[in-house]
Amino acid sequence: MDIYEQIVQLRREGRRGAVATIVNVRGSIPSFKTAKMLVRDDGSIVGTIGGGCVEADVWQAAREVMESEKPRTLTFDLNQDPKYDTGLVCGGTLEIFVEPILPPALLYVFGAGHVAVNLCKVASNAGFELIVTDDRTSYATKERFPAACEVHALDFDEAMRKLEPNEASYIVIVTRGHRDDMRILRWAVQTRARYVGMIGSKRKVIEISKTLEKEGVPAHLFDRVHAPVGLDIGAITPEEIAVAITAELIAIRRHADKGLPHMSWFRSQKSVEHGSDAADAALKERE
Repeated sequence: MDIYEQIVQLRREGRRGAVATIVNVRGSIPSFKTAKMLVRDDGSIVGTIGGGCVEADVWQAAREVMESEKPRTLTFDLNQDPKYDTGLVCGGTLEIFVEPILPPALLYVFGAGHVAVNLCKVASNAGFELIVTDDRTSYATKERFPAACEVHALDFDEAMRKLEPNEASYIVIVTRGHRDDMRILRWAVQTRARYVGMIGSKRKVIEISKTLEKEGVPAHLFDRVHAPVGLDIGAITPEEIAVAITAELIAIRRHADKGLPHMSWFRSQKSVEHGSDAADAALKERE
């Protein structure tokens, strides 16, 4: 079974894994330099780096690497540690590099106005794959979104029935109206998406969350929502807002999300004076 084919298969299925490669060898070991082993997210393996206790330790490290999404280098001294002496090796030292295999970062953009157009340009350059959905055939076109792998001109309810975001997915809601934003958010918070963001003012965020809670959507589902969407860099124009949103997406993807504002913070406020912020100004620029 070819490891590289299995890596491609994992990514196509939106799954995780980790590849361990012997990168340095000194002395005699029960394998060879460049030997590889793939560990899938279900714990199954393809290939081998020599078996025994070394392989068991690498398997455990691979599980940790795919969770942290950060590579590690492991060093094993077969001469000094008796647990690696199985009678099959003469003794030696080896270094093993373990790197994560991650599914593509897939960004679902709901809305096809000015913010969405600019967001897709910036996010595509940052390595996100894009799926754009809007209910207007004149807006949801491949010509407006050449970087998108899919563009759907569908009623939002129909689109939401067809789309299945996974744990590696990101959702950004930038439609032309609050009603559409609200029904998409109702769906989005109940998906497995890693990130959910919605454009709008703090006041709008609170009003929508309260409305959805009254409809029976559990309050805790909103704790992971980023709204107003994007890092607070004072963005006003669609181009600037696209940069702010993409920066937040990158922060989540790279696990640099400590301190990022979540919807739960805004929901905890008793009131919001003076309703307009940069996101409100952006709403007028969408179409």
